[in-house]
Amino acid sequence: MNHTYQQFVQQPRETDHLTLNHVNMEAHENHVSHKTLGLSSRHLVVRRGWSFKITLLFNDPVFNVQTLVLEALLGTGIGGLSVEIPVTFSNRRTVTQWSAQIHPGDVHSRSLTLHLCSPPLSPVGLYKLQVNILRTHSRRTYAIGSFVLLCNPWLQEDPVYMPSEEQREEYVKKDHGVLYMGTPSNVISRPWIFGQYEQGVLEACLNILQVSPQHINNRQEDYLARGDPTYLSRVVCAMVNCEDDLGVLKGKWSGSMKDGTSPLEWTGSADILKTWAQSSFSSVCYGQCWVFASVMCTVMRVLGIPSRVVSIFNSAHDTNSNLVIEEYYTHTGTKLNLSKDSIWNFHVWVECWMRRSDLTPEFDGWQVLDPTPQEKSGDVFCCGPCPVRAIRNRCFNLPYDAPFIYASVNAAVFTVILRDRVVVRKSLDKGRVGQRIYTKSLGSNEPQDLTCAYKCTQNTNNHTTCGQQGADESLAVSLKIDKVPLMGENICLTVIVTNRANVCRVLKEHVNAQAEEYHGRPMETFWEATERLQVGPRRAVMVRHQIPSSDYEPVLLGHGFLNLAVVLKDEQTQERVIATEEFNMTSPQISIEVLGGDVLQLMKQHTALVSFTNTSSRPLRGAVLTVEASGLLEEKQQTRMVLLQPCQSMEMRVTLRSSTPGTKMLHASLAHSNSPAITRSLHVLSVSPT
Repeated sequence: MNHTYQQFVQQPRETDHLTLNHVNMEAHENHVSHKTLGLSSRHLVVRRGWSFKITLLFNDPVFNVQTLVLEALLGTGIGGLSVEIPVTFSNRRTVTQWSAQIHPGDVHSRSLTLHLCSPPLSPVGLYKLQVNILRTHSRRTYAIGSFVLLCNPWLQEDPVYMPSEEQREEYVKKDHGVLYMGTPSNVISRPWIFGQYEQGVLEACLNILQVSPQHINNRQEDYLARGDPTYLSRVVCAMVNCEDDLGVLKGKWSGSMKDGTSPLEWTGSADILKTWAQSSFSSVCYGQCWVFASVMCTVMRVLGIPSRVVSIFNSAHDTNSNLVIEEYYTHTGTKLNLSKDSIWNFHVWVECWMRRSDLTPEFDGWQVLDPTPQEKSGDVFCCGPCPVRAIRNRCFNLPYDAPFIYASVNAAVFTVILRDRVVVRKSLDKGRVGQRIYTKSLGSNEPQDLTCAYKCTQNTNNHTTCGQQGADESLAVSLKIDKVPLMGENICLTVIVTNRANVCRVLKEHVNAQAEEYHGRPMETFWEATERLQVGPRRAVMVRHQIPSSDYEPVLLGHGFLNLAVVLKDEQTQERVIATEEFNMTSPQISIEVLGGDVLQLMKQHTALVSFTNTSSRPLRGAVLTVEASGLLEEKQQTRMVLLQPCQSMEMRVTLRSSTPGTKMLHASLAHSNSPAITRSLHVLSVSPT
């Protein structure tokens, strides 16, 4: 082979008349071999460190490959990067250099097949490719086309390399998943379509990099840094929210959402990303934590960085970094909105898999990134990447944001009872925050418990009693609901009072109920009860209460969270104790059945039966059943009933048809005038390409 190569070099032929007539980017073959099939119909999409084929057709045979030099350009003009890649016969290449190789037998032919390969640390982005035909005193340049270069979790030399094929399938290629919401005692699963194969999503993800402040402020520095997944993840994390850039989503946690889309109505990332890109990068309204995290997960999977969505149940937002969250109650059990700190019933962030070139190897692996705008990190609203192992091992001196993330899963809760602005009781609870940490299991919709990866778990309980007394205290109280109620059922709760003293005690009981936002903001009291109790020495008393559904239904917010509190006061000693319980109502299910199964045929009609049965003991007034399905229905369909009686059902028969393959979501919702809360059900379908 070397002898043949030397012959051509020693007898060069003038190439003044050599012209390029045709280019074949071999898109389908490259997409299959690079595991990028379906990511784009506009661009060739390849992974760094792997070679891909390009076929060039010239007007004459090519006798001297030294007359050909490829050039890959990332960006153009000032700040753009370019690399020249001589065409060679050699099969040897270094991992630090681009290469373009041909088989020697292709010479003497008008058609040349080149195998182009980038280094494993090449910057991610959209490249333009051109070929230069060199002459004695000049060169002729032809634009070949473009290609998108992504990270490569299949390649060991790439910092995002993930050794398990099952994990790569789940955390890179899978375009749908499950999010977890609710409370530790009532975890709710919610399907989500990440949608990385929807047309336009890859291009929107590339635009996120192009309109970031890092790129706008210094294009060349940004391009050079894009080989590092730590840098990429931090850029994307900041760009998913719009607090200080042209970011994708605007957050809103209270008030009217009528000028946008309620976060609860989103079912996938694709519509959000495409809406942002098509609106000249105007932020999309509105997002909350699970929407921010899911959109970021989509972007990272598109870029080739393994990612998953993680839910923390009882997550602390520690604004002053003292690892203590203050909660304030009145002497009658009303929760007050006085603290800058808060406890979210659940919070959702992202984990991304990568080697950290800036840290020692023990911190490689899963990294926490939180795109929900809570606190600034380096003057930007983002959080992470922080190694999960750093949280587990209390390594707070690492970049980025380890103390804040540690507090999110480990802070203690300091509960204060106030009467006329005077503190009458304090108590500390170290087990309430970070009770459960979940992500979707590999190959299953069941949750995988990650709690042990983040923290020691010896003090976690499903029902944490705030201010639970130790054995040396003479008065104790606990509060629990008998079972998580279904929407429309009465709430049954039990208060247990224990008198450890040797004397009889006369106590006053205050029980209070409030609706609550999932991020901990309480609403006004909607139900309360008081009783006078007499408890004998070393005795326990059980008190039962019931909250009618007619009391809570009008005040419920979107997630259906309620906060209960009981305060006991010893009328003689004025001693007070408190116990609290937060929980979320369970929504009745909307039944969705697709006749013939959940795998649909492309361009064929299928029928879905959607029905809802009123399980409440009261009629539902003005019931509206709505069905939507992006890519399956041209417009939403509705049916209405003036009065839906107990045990009565309402049904819809919906015709589905898809012109594009992939994962789709059917979204059914029920609204009625009894309550502002909306019942929602989601159903995942797969459209086969054949």
